Amino acid sequence: MPDAYVADDPAGAFPLVQLLTPEGQRVSHADYAYDGDDDAIRGLFRDLVLSRRIDFEAHALQRHGELGLWAPALGQEAAQIGSGRALLQQDFAFPTYREHGVALCRGIDPALLLGLFRGVELGGWDPAEHGFALYSIVIGAQTLHATGYAMGLTLDGEVGRNDPERDAAVIAYFGDGATSQGDVNEAFDWAAVFNAPVVFFCQNNQYAISASTERNTRGPIAQRAGGFGFDGIRVDGNDVLACHAVTTAAMQKARNGEGPTLIEAYTYRMGAHTTSDDPSRYRDSAEVETWKLKDPIERVKRYLLTQGTPQEFFDELDVEADELGKHLRETCKALPDPDLAALFDRVYVDGSTELEEQKAQYVAFRDSLEPEGSES
Repeated sequence: MPDAYVADDPAGAFPLVQLLTPEGQRVSHADYAYDGDDDAIRGLFRDLVLSRRIDFEAHALQRHGELGLWAPALGQEAAQIGSGRALLQQDFAFPTYREHGVALCRGIDPALLLGLFRGVELGGWDPAEHGFALYSIVIGAQTLHATGYAMGLTLDGEVGRNDPERDAAVIAYFGDGATSQGDVNEAFDWAAVFNAPVVFFCQNNQYAISASTERNTRGPIAQRAGGFGFDGIRVDGNDVLACHAVTTAAMQKARNGEGPTLIEAYTYRMGAHTTSDDPSRYRDSAEVETWKLKDPIERVKRYLLTQGTPQEFFDELDVEADELGKHLRETCKALPDPDLAALFDRVYVDGSTELEEQKAQYVAFRDSLEPEGSES
């Protein structure tokens, strides 16, 4: 297996957009530019570090038996933070089950992500409050949800008014493997036909669980967009500045009423697909080592150091990350067990006779298992 598989692009029509090299050097691009200053880049670096700490702590919690499962995002932080920080308050994001960095950008307490993976709730945040839908476990389904939501924005007149405070757009996150799902291709078609204000953001981490990208497609994923009649862009998914610039442009295009865009963020999943996966069974360790040299956090740190960022900044960030880790551990272990009987009350608005009977049967069964003198 090659060190880094890149889908065949013989015409060179989809080169990677890059604004910050792995060595931490700023480079220019003819069509895209990051317009933030060094203070803004330090803000992005903070997000990158905290996002990775969320991942580290949750992974450790799962290994200690506190979570049933965790979907790591190690190595994909730049794609998530760069795109997440490109969103405006009125925008709406539809994630998979791995967009922990985007959740951070949308103002969600990272501890709220843990309930789903602990098995005590379906999601602990209000999607309307944060503009961030609940995690989607079904592969690719969220792209249809995003397209429908985007079509609704158009019907409600929330697009193309030249009003930066109100014009809104939608972003849908998914992986490279999801592009083989019918739902994703149907979403592409509907978005194109109805000129929906949606950005499809594919984090091509090169593995759909154990199936490599070369087993899923023989051309760039960004090329798929052309078949449906809209633009596709490939970006260095380990470059937070490029991901921010490309997403900013695509989202503004959508807000202007100019239709959808497909962004392929070419990155790498450094860890396992989930904590139940063993990536050593299907990929070479040398490949992983090669991609460590392209670490999305280290390249930003190298840049900041060359710009004279004091060590105090990094030290204070380490303290903040430690505090976040403590918060996650304490919150996770304090999560209460759910009242399973309440599930029957949340199926229909008005309930039903059948559900009431099923609830009564469950409660009777539950109570029969409790020892005498214990409280339910």
